[in-house]
Amino acid sequence: MSDLKIIALQAENLKRLVAVHIRPDGNLVQITGKNGEGKSSVLDAIWWALDGTANIQAQPIRKGADRATIRLDLGELIVTRTFKAQGDGGYTTAITVEGADGSRFSSPQKMLDGFLGALTFDPMEWLRMRPADQYTAMRAFVPGFDFDAFDRQQRGDYERRTDLGRQQREAEASARTILLPEGVRYEAVDEDALTAELARAGEHNASITERTHRRADVTEQVKVHRSEAEQLRKRAEDHEAQAAELQRKIDGAAALPNPIDTDALRAKITAARATNAQVRMQENKATHESRASALAAQCNELTENIAARERAKAEAVAKATLPIEGLTFGDGVVLFKGLPLDQASDAERLRVSVAIAMASNPKLKVVRIRDGSLLDEDGIELVAAMAAERGYQVWLERVDSSGTVGFVLEDGMVKGAPVPEPIATAAHGSVPTTTRSTSAKLREAQGADPDGTGRRP
Repeated sequence: MSDLKIIALQAENLKRLVAVHIRPDGNLVQITGKNGEGKSSVLDAIWWALDGTANIQAQPIRKGADRATIRLDLGELIVTRTFKAQGDGGYTTAITVEGADGSRFSSPQKMLDGFLGALTFDPMEWLRMRPADQYTAMRAFVPGFDFDAFDRQQRGDYERRTDLGRQQREAEASARTILLPEGVRYEAVDEDALTAELARAGEHNASITERTHRRADVTEQVKVHRSEAEQLRKRAEDHEAQAAELQRKIDGAAALPNPIDTDALRAKITAARATNAQVRMQENKATHESRASALAAQCNELTENIAARERAKAEAVAKATLPIEGLTFGDGVVLFKGLPLDQASDAERLRVSVAIAMASNPKLKVVRIRDGSLLDEDGIELVAAMAAERGYQVWLERVDSSGTVGFVLEDGMVKGAPVPEPIATAAHGSVPTTTRSTSAKLREAQGADPDGTGRRP
């Protein structure tokens, strides 16, 4: 199926429209008139005819009518959507799609969805989006690249890297608070061994003291016994014998060892504790430095992951066919000529947004612009030139009170155009009497238009 454009649009009783029949004869189709005359209804008719029921408003049927119809002639296809009012204030809708030979498609909406692009993409609305939303809308032009996974992984690594960097700085700060002499390397001393040696020395010295006291006691006993021997001659021999035996033992006892210097041992323990404190500080500092180094390595790895994904994204974007030269993706924003799009001139931004809208509709070459009144003459000329250059049809709505520009809407009809014949479809059936009567009266009042378009010069 070749590229499609709108050959003719006909709508009856839709929103503010009574009956319109528009046959565009150029790439720029301007729908003009005062506010409240039905301009927006014309653009909605295009959307509702093609884009399913999800975006149709709650009351698409004109007040006072019980049916509404849209007929869109796309050359190779003719799309007709009908609306019928229900007693509860709601409505039903049906759609048919016919080929140029009169054949009908059994699944009309599914068939339309297969070749329609983003018909809802309005260049002016896109320009008003936040940069982040513009970025999201542009993702469709880079097929095969998972932007959601990219954003999720990048965000996770950024947060993880930030946390690791904080931990790294804390570890480095902790290491810096531990001050050690330059060039000194401390070795740990076994304090427990020294303490045990001190305990053994204490026991040894206590034993010597006890034995000294015992020997002193024995010597005293010798004196007592000798004194008693003098006083008690009857027991002198016994006492003398006991004294001699005790003396023999004393004389035969080994010399007492020299006492151990416990003050020296205590000094050693004090020095060991000081040395071991330095060792612990040394080990603590090394631990902090090692952890800081490991954290830095993890940060570097995350940085490389982030950069690798950025390169993959850049490669995917480079391979993609973007709507206009100079357009690319930044970090969550759309870039044009290397700068964020919101820094571009108004003309450049308009050119970009229109190019995106056209690229979003590669098969149905139709673009809708609601807020055409925001464009000055230069902007309108730019849009017209792009439409002609790229073979697109731009339907542009703008407020204009002169009545001399494009298709002028007045009271729900094209001003100066003959009243179109009612749309007859299998879904619609015959037109209600009220509609026929209204059409007849309007025809009589307005007369006929030679070319049947109602378009103003």
